[in-house]
Amino acid sequence: MELQPVSNFMKACEIMGAIENKSITIYDIAREAGVSPATVSRVMTNSANVRAEKRNRVLQIIEKYNFKPNALAKGLSETSTKSIGIIVADVRNPFYAQLFVACESAAQKAGYTVSLYNSFGVTENEIEQLEMLRQQKVDAIVQIGGRVDDLETDRHYGEIVKKLSDTVPFIVTGRLDEGIPSYSVEIDARSATSLVMEHLLALGHTRIAIVGGRPDVRSSNDKKVIYTNILKEHGIEVNPDYIVDGSYSIEDGYESMKKIMQLPKLPTAIIAINDFTAAGVVRAIGDSGYRIPQDFSVASFDNTYISEVMIPKLTSVDYNYESFGKCLIETAIAVSKGEEVPRWQNVEPTLVKRESSGPSRA
Repeated sequence: MELQPVSNFMKACEIMGAIENKSITIYDIAREAGVSPATVSRVMTNSANVRAEKRNRVLQIIEKYNFKPNALAKGLSETSTKSIGIIVADVRNPFYAQLFVACESAAQKAGYTVSLYNSFGVTENEIEQLEMLRQQKVDAIVQIGGRVDDLETDRHYGEIVKKLSDTVPFIVTGRLDEGIPSYSVEIDARSATSLVMEHLLALGHTRIAIVGGRPDVRSSNDKKVIYTNILKEHGIEVNPDYIVDGSYSIEDGYESMKKIMQLPKLPTAIIAINDFTAAGVVRAIGDSGYRIPQDFSVASFDNTYISEVMIPKLTSVDYNYESFGKCLIETAIAVSKGEEVPRWQNVEPTLVKRESSGPSRA
């Protein structure tokens, strides 16, 4: 039977610690030292990847409680399944598909295999899949979308992740609430929003709408907050009618744009929360007899293949998927080996300018 390295090492330490030291576990030591359980395990296996200050602090607490994991626990740190579990919200969405392919490619180059689970954004599916991956003894789990995108982490889901993180590293593309152990590799929302806003402002647009995206999704909420702040920084009055919440579908983009067209003063530029929403916006504009970019400039986030096949081609913020996927996999592998990894990392986006955005004629 194959066992995980650091995670099973920590579990064995916990068991042996409870036996030999009554109530003291590796997690108690980590809390008292102000470090992660993985750092404690690295100190115990004499890893070089621990700063002297942290090492000394951990060793002092280990000595304080006379904590001594047995040889079995140490032996567990030398095995690995060389596999990573990946859960995505909906692989049919080109954003998730593109990022998964980038992760799979990076994993293969590193000599790892991946298991893909599609949750359809359903909490119960995510929890069940987390447990299945834990039973498969994957070295780490990466979750892309779903509950990891919530503005406030679902309580039940958060408790499951807390238990899971005792045995397997957990890497997310969103950000979980403080106190829930995880590693975050996320898109820099400020940079992404600034790129598209500054592009449209430079083209002379001051009446800019933003459509789509649920307010309880952190990335969507962040983009709208940043959008509002940028308008204020440029001395432009924020029109609440230009901020239209919704979902992430073509149909929602269509309906949102139709709603905007009922306003007494129309915007000159539309930012869609993703390429699907943008497709609906573009269709609604065409159906109403308007032109792009002559009457409305349209820009989006995600830069999936949809951006290239739309007419006109869509200006969109690109998330550098290859680098994004590589960072997720490298983080997963590093954490599973007990190496020191930042808890939060940002992916820097770029703006791809195409035919859908042009100078304001207002």
